[in-house]
Amino acid sequence: MYNYSEKTKRLINLIGSGDAAYVPTAITCAINTLDKIAANEDLPAKVREDAAYAAANLVLSDYKDN
Repeated sequence: MYNYSEKTKRLINLIGSGDAAYVPTAITCAINTLDKIAANEDLPAKVREDAAYAAANLVLSDYKDN
């Protein structure tokens, strides 16, 4: 497993155990969240740029959320 934050690891465990909802359209959810981070002018430019780069790569990947 990657070195995720404690908050992310906690949610992985909750979703995996069924104690939190699984989102079948997770990639679309991630793209939308990353785009909101990229648009948030209160965040540092590097964080916004990283979020935009990640979102753009996901958009151009061959994901299919139905």
